[in-house]
Amino acid sequence: MTSKQRSYLKGLAMKIDPIFQIGKQSLTPEVCEAVSEAFNTRELLKVAVLKNCEDDPRAIAEALAGRTKSQVVQVIGKKIVLYKENKDNPKIVLPR
Repeated sequence: MTSKQRSYLKGLAMKIDPIFQIGKQSLTPEVCEAVSEAFNTRELLKVAVLKNCEDDPRAIAEALAGRTKSQVVQVIGKKIVLYKENKDNPKIVLPR
């Protein structure tokens, strides 16, 4: 992903709310499965890491991206933005 594409996705992510929260139990298989299923209907997801989670948000983002085969767009504080292109019906057209 180029920096131009990443910047475009960051702009889109500013307008969306987090749809998942990662809490005290950190990254569970259930959370990974739910995020993976959400990529069936969306291409861009925002995840919130709660204050009671002791793990590093950057590490959680990398692990979650690896398990869901997505890409980390950004991690700001305790917010994670992930992108996964929908091969069948792309909704977001990335700039070249």
